[in-house]
Amino acid sequence: MSTYSQIYIQIVFAVKNREAQITHEWEEELYKYITGIVQNKGQKIVAINGMPDHIHIFIGMKPSCCLSDLVREIKKSSNSFINEKGFCKYKFEWQEGFGAFSY
Repeated sequence: MSTYSQIYIQIVFAVKNREAQITHEWEEELYKYITGIVQNKGQKIVAINGMPDHIHIFIGMKPSCCLSDLVREIKKSSNSFINEKGFCKYKFEWQEGFGAFSY
């Protein structure tokens, strides 16, 4: 017997203090980086986009995935990536928490 699942989750999280720090000049590079994290964790990226103060990630998620762990890894790794690349004038940080919505 085989198992079939179709779980789609939209993840939303914001820049600390909702500051508009994500700029058009480097947002595409950030989205590609986050796509790599999601794929390396064995999940499927459906869409990714955002605004200067927050980001939306739409994924196809396997039932074995722990959503909190995935989001923690996305935020931690992308935070380091942004700071190491020097994309922001000041230290970049994501706000605590996230929203997740199933479809």
